Amino acid sequence: MAHIMVVEDDPTIGGGLSATLRVLGHDTRWCPDGATALAHTRSAPADLLLVDLGLPDIDGFELCRLLRERAPDAVIVVLTARTGEMDVVQALECGADDYLTKPVRIAELQARVTAHLRRGVPHAPAGSARTGLGDLVIDRPARRCLTPGGEIALRPREFDLLVRLAVHPGQAVSREDLMNDVWDENWFGSTKTLDVHVAALRRKLGAHLRITTLRQFGYRLEAPAAPAVP
Repeated sequence: MAHIMVVEDDPTIGGGLSATLRVLGHDTRWCPDGATALAHTRSAPADLLLVDLGLPDIDGFELCRLLRERAPDAVIVVLTARTGEMDVVQALECGADDYLTKPVRIAELQARVTAHLRRGVPHAPAGSARTGLGDLVIDRPARRCLTPGGEIALRPREFDLLVRLAVHPGQAVSREDLMNDVWDENWFGSTKTLDVHVAALRRKLGAHLRITTLRQFGYRLEAPAAPAVP
């Protein structure tokens, strides 16, 4: 059983989602606005939050930022009727882990909630607790990404994605394998969240590492060139 908070101003949607999640065995609280959600986050942190972007008292993107600050380990899934790519990108950049498009299908809701609550970290090969790639070091036990200039701050899924791509640098990895290994083998619905996390990784890694998009297949983390021998 997980503690789930539904932040939705429409009582029909909020009540319906809460009831469905209770039937699935979760302890669920419905909050009709952002202020109520923030208040409950202080007193009773949730494992997963379903957050509507169109709330009456606070911008949904700002609420995601505040919730991420107050509940850094919680899973935040945005509920939105917006289909624009930039809305989804902004939500994920503000702290959300994923998004669901309204109207929410019960099968997809159940599969996504289950997948996120598992939140497994990809298994690392034996003897690879620290992986060096060029001037970047991935410290798996500490979950840190280190460079000579300091640490690159990665969110949990970003780190997991980098770990999975770094298992075999230079090797193509399919979208299906990335979703299975980093998210969940029973993932259901859109995989757009993968593309957004890759985009975030690219921005944060900068010139340290390059991730290549393989159209209609997946991604490849390019192996750094070996230093020239004098």
